[in-house]
Amino acid sequence: MKSMKKEDIGLITKSTRSHRVDRPSQTGFSSPTTHYSEPRIDLNEVLVENSDATFFIRISDHSFHAMGADEGDVLVVDKSIDPKNNQLVLAISDGEFNLIRLNDSATKHIEIWGVVTYIIKSQMK
Repeated sequence: MKSMKKEDIGLITKSTRSHRVDRPSQTGFSSPTTHYSEPRIDLNEVLVENSDATFFIRISDHSFHAMGADEGDVLVVDKSIDPKNNQLVLAISDGEFNLIRLNDSATKHIEIWGVVTYIIKSQMK
């Protein structure tokens, strides 16, 4: 072990770094909204009853405008709901998906894929 001389002791300095938590620099009263936080809205929780049978489908053109669904809108379709008269349904006819309003005469020629429960409107047009 190397012996220390009296002159070497002056080279050892105490750390100037502080490990204390800084105090807030705010003065006066804090904002009433500082501790207020609104919970996030989970669309799956709000719009979906049966998550295993629900699908989100985005409309890619204006062909369903008469039904209230425009390009960019999202359809929430539930396959577990029994369709009723006057509901919007996603149906397969002639090998294609179509959005139709159900009536008694339409059920004979189509295969109903699911019931539209919500249309989420797009504002980015």
